[in-house]
Amino acid sequence: MLKYRGLEDDHVESQELHLAVSMDNPQLLSELLSRVRYKNYIDSRSGWGVPMTPLRLAASNGSLECLNILLANGSEVDILDVKAQTPLFAAVSAGHLECVRALLKVGANPCGSVHNNCTPVLTAAREGNAKILKELLDYGADANVRAKVANRFTPNPNCTGPLYLAAVYGHLDCFRFLLFYGADPNYNCTDRQLLTNMKSRQSVLEICLKHRCDPEFVQLLIEFGADLYLPNIQALSLVDTPSLKLIEREKGHPRPLMSQCRLVIRRLLQQIGKLHLIDQLQIPDRIVRYLQHQNS
Repeated sequence: MLKYRGLEDDHVESQELHLAVSMDNPQLLSELLSRVRYKNYIDSRSGWGVPMTPLRLAASNGSLECLNILLANGSEVDILDVKAQTPLFAAVSAGHLECVRALLKVGANPCGSVHNNCTPVLTAAREGNAKILKELLDYGADANVRAKVANRFTPNPNCTGPLYLAAVYGHLDCFRFLLFYGADPNYNCTDRQLLTNMKSRQSVLEICLKHRCDPEFVQLLIEFGADLYLPNIQALSLVDTPSLKLIEREKGHPRPLMSQCRLVIRRLLQQIGKLHLIDQLQIPDRIVRYLQHQNS
């Protein structure tokens, strides 16, 4: 049976704030927070099941007006719940884009909490929410983030990056965004020491082949410079799939010089943390668009 699990500081004030958010009643919430005694409990946990703060509840429910009122009244934007999840993580998990935007705008950490195994980026990539994923990446989230330990969504500990998740679950738009924002096309990892210590590494390309991903996934990996010789094609025992034929054709026809130059420029910009500043380069607009993969 679900039981009420209030905390020791779960006073009437915190319960009433929680109720106002639960009812998605911004007018009542504003009225309560206009009084000092309620404002003192703005970040107190309350509720049934797993106690949570009003901000966490507003983010989970998609109550944008309540969320903005709480933020305007000083609620801690990255406050953790008992699962070490931030309000942003809750908004991403529930798919509430406007709440995600509101939280990021006031400084929420796009990477979530270091104490949680999962991250907002991993969640958005797994769920296929491309708009939310782009918002997170625009605010500096790491496209090469990895889960600390494997879980039921990523049983292979070497394949826990968002690029792997987007491929396995067939989310092409998420896959494209991740590559555009700097996801490593080979192992979705830029930590060379970690790569060295990995056993039985599987490249993103190999995962795409094993899971029979559409050829568009493979084409994107090729465009972003994936090593086509990483997968052991013979060991995979694959028939002549469209993706396999695409790889064999590309092996015999190396990428054009312009494509190679684009890869080098993007890699150099990423190394110095300036990949997001491509549009500020003092070069012709058509070259900027090419560097941004806006034309072929």
